[in-house]
Amino acid sequence: MIWLLAIIRAMNIQQTAHKARKRFGQNFLQDHNVIYNILSSIQANKNEHWVEIGPGLGAITEPLLQQDVLLDVVELDRDLVKTLTERFSRFDNFTIHSADALRFNFSALADKEEKLRIIGNLPYNISTPLLFHLLDNAHCINDMHFMLQKEVVDRICAEPGSKKYGRLSVMIQYYCDTELVFDVPPESFDPIPKVMSAIVRLIPYKKPPVEIEDIKKLNKVVVTAFSQRRKTLRNSLKKLIAEEQIIALGIDPTLRAESISLAEFAKLSYLIEL
Repeated sequence: MIWLLAIIRAMNIQQTAHKARKRFGQNFLQDHNVIYNILSSIQANKNEHWVEIGPGLGAITEPLLQQDVLLDVVELDRDLVKTLTERFSRFDNFTIHSADALRFNFSALADKEEKLRIIGNLPYNISTPLLFHLLDNAHCINDMHFMLQKEVVDRICAEPGSKKYGRLSVMIQYYCDTELVFDVPPESFDPIPKVMSAIVRLIPYKKPPVEIEDIKKLNKVVVTAFSQRRKTLRNSLKKLIAEEQIIALGIDPTLRAESISLAEFAKLSYLIEL
């Protein structure tokens, strides 16, 4: 009931509030059912430490605060910072940071052994670099729930053999267990975007699923393989790894990058020099 009251209040405020700005990639969530489903899926609990990136007009913010979580909010738009500060100043569990999430030090928010829970409706134009920035802080993150372009979520969760499987799939799946939670139609936002969105759940591994020598080596071999994804491994990786070395690992050099698993990329990464 608290959720519903907070959601309704947020929607009433949104009707007359801040106008979305294209340069910030703003599309404000306004669908009651979607908001309720998000809150149901994340299962926020009292006294947890949450971080919300890009809160918009507070559609998720207020229901979270009503759950008595400790909430830090990161917002770039200074006008929204002012609006949100005024609106939520009555909450002792609310802190807003006027900052660029791409440069924000998320690990500084976590005390000692504390793990952060992160949520956000990420602008499409910065979603990928922001995800990798957050993964640099994965040691202090319990889980992440993001609204992203559906195409990006499909790529994150893709398995080997899929046309959507690529660098984003491999690198994020090295760090996290990934799950597409549910799709969100364009009509759920104001203004209405031209693409479908989706909610993704990312849970950082306590121990990565594969062993590697250096994350930079893994990234290099993955980027190189997928930069010419129509080519076979022996051709796309020929400047890094000899065909004989690929065969010695038990990997078919005539396969393309989209058929290579995270475990196989991890093995290949041991063979290259930076």
